[in-house]
Order: sequence, then structure tokens, then C-alpha cells
Amino acid sequence: MSRLASTIRMEGRLQFRYGFVYAALFTGVMWLSILLPIPSSGRPAAGPLVLFADIAIVGFFFIAGSVFFEKGQRTLFALVMTPLRFGEYLGAKLATLTALSLVIAFLVLIPAHGLEFNVGVAAVGIILTTLLFLLVSFVSTAPFASITDWLMPGGLVLLFMSLPLIHYAGLWTNPVFYLHPTHGSLILFGAAFGTLTPSPWEFVYSVAYPVAWIVGLGLVSRRVFDTYIVAGRGGS
Repeated sequence: MSRLASTIRMEGRLQFRYGFVYAALFTGVMWLSILLPIPSSGRPAAGPLVLFADIAIVGFFFIAGSVFFEKGQRTLFALVMTPLRFGEYLGAKLATLTALSLVIAFLVLIPAHGLEFNVGVAAVGIILTTLLFLLVSFVSTAPFASITDWLMPGGLVLLFMSLPLIHYAGLWTNPVFYLHPTHGSLILFGAAFGTLTPSPWEFVYSVAYPVAWIVGLGLVSRRVFDTYIVAGRGGS
């Protein structure tokens, strides 16, 4: 078994140990309790919003909790002394939490919608959106020593990541939202549930633009890891 595969396996066990899997199941039940009472004709409108909110919880808070657990137990600093590469460390977190997000999302969507939505488009949107939230959260946690120190600035970052909801809800529609990394997510979710009919270029944008952000955030993640974890700068 390769080192990356072993790291993914270990990270999966840690997700159980930290209670993230149970917490994700709880949020899934919570979303179902909101979706199921809605008449079936109204669920397609609610589906994209529930998906976005669920991913925000799993993607943003779970990786932050994982990093702060490791900081608190000093295991993160011990990892720096092992042959484990940063890409393997981060890749294992991204793989396991994205898989968890994908599973929970479909556990919510299928009982509420059956298969009356575009599964492929929804899956692409879930994967890209989860990766965006995971990486933004990872970058935002690095300078802080504890989750209590991070909560307020982290909440502001989460608020920024959710700004395209303003455009999606029709409260303020402006082309400037196309510059935002999660705007494409809502286009894909809307397309999956038939509430939006994107043009071909919008489909391309909704995949290519988040991918560019994910690559950029991956590079920034390495930089902040080296600065705040390896070099020990800041409050970490």
C-alpha cells in the first residue's frame, strides 16, 4: 500500500475518532427534517440551498476541527518530523472529507428528491464546492493556536464564501459575483435541480473557475503550512 493510501486510511479512522462522521450524519438528518416537510413541488428550489449549507458545515468546520485537534495534541508538529509529505497530509484530509461530504449530500438528496435531479452535475458541484471550502478553511486556520481564537475570523471567511447566495436568491444580481469562487457552485446546483438553465459557457466557467481557485489555494496552503506550522510563526 502506498504512503498516500496509508495516510488516507489513517485519516479516515481519525474522522471516526474525532466524531466527524457522526456529526455529518446528524447534519444530514437535520437537513432531511427540513426538506421532507416541504411539498415535492418546492423541494427543487430548496435543494441547492441545502446542498450549499451542508457543504459549508462539512467542508469548512470539519477540517478546521481536525487541524485544531492535531495542534492541541501536538501531533501536527510531530508530523513535520516524519517523512510524510505535505501533499500527502493535505491530500488525505481533502480525500476523506470530500468523500464524507459527497456521501452525506446524497443521503440527504435521494430520500428528498429521489433521482429527479441531475446526479452527475450535482456530484461535480459537491466535489468542487467541498474542496473550495476545505482549502479556504485550512488556510484560515493556520495562523491561529486554538479554535476559539479562529471562530470570529473564521466566521467572517465563511460569510465571504457564502456571498453568492445574494445573487442566487435574486436580492442583488451583479456580474461581479462571477469573480467569486463559489458562484459557479450555485450555478451547478441550480442546473442539477432545474432551477437554473446555464449557457454552455457558464457550465465551463462553473467547473474551470473553481478548479483554478483550488489549484491556487493548494499552493497557498503549502505556504501557510510552512510559515505557521513548520516555522512556528504566529499563534500556532
